[in-house]
Amino acid sequence: MSLTPAQKELLERLEEFAFDRPGVTLTFARRLARENGWTLPFAHRALREYRRFLFLAMCAGHPATPSDQVDQVWHLHLTYTRSYWDELCATVLRAPLHHDPTGGGAAEGAKYDDWYARTLDSYRRFFGEPPADLWPPATVRFGDDLHFRRVNVRRAWVIPRPRAWLARRPA
Repeated sequence: MSLTPAQKELLERLEEFAFDRPGVTLTFARRLARENGWTLPFAHRALREYRRFLFLAMCAGHPATPSDQVDQVWHLHLTYTRSYWDELCATVLRAPLHHDPTGGGAAEGAKYDDWYARTLDSYRRFFGEPPADLWPPATVRFGDDLHFRRVNVRRAWVIPRPRAWLARRPA
């Protein structure tokens, strides 16, 4: 799909957007990696996908829903209030972009399932196939990924369950 001039301009602004002020030691990407237990290269890839999500939120023509990984970037960015509201929304997007989490229940679940499917379709239309480790299928996004918890690894051991147990666990 070819982009309109306005879409090309927005994508360029998103790609040029700097998350950090000059001279920052703990960069946004490093904080993102640290807080999520990700490698720095994975955090940089998640930032790229966050930029693409922002593009979709502005250009897809429907409500966009991020993957859990992209949502973690969004959550962290929201804590950088000046960067998010004064720079990203005001200057780059030129529109507010609010984060509206689910209210819960079956109807909300169906709504977000639909929005996520439409987001993946729009991603494919604008960017091609999304990377599966950052944009998993809805069954993972609204299944396994919902079991994520923030854990203090100084106080708790995190031991992965054996794959055999995961394969036979009840849905």
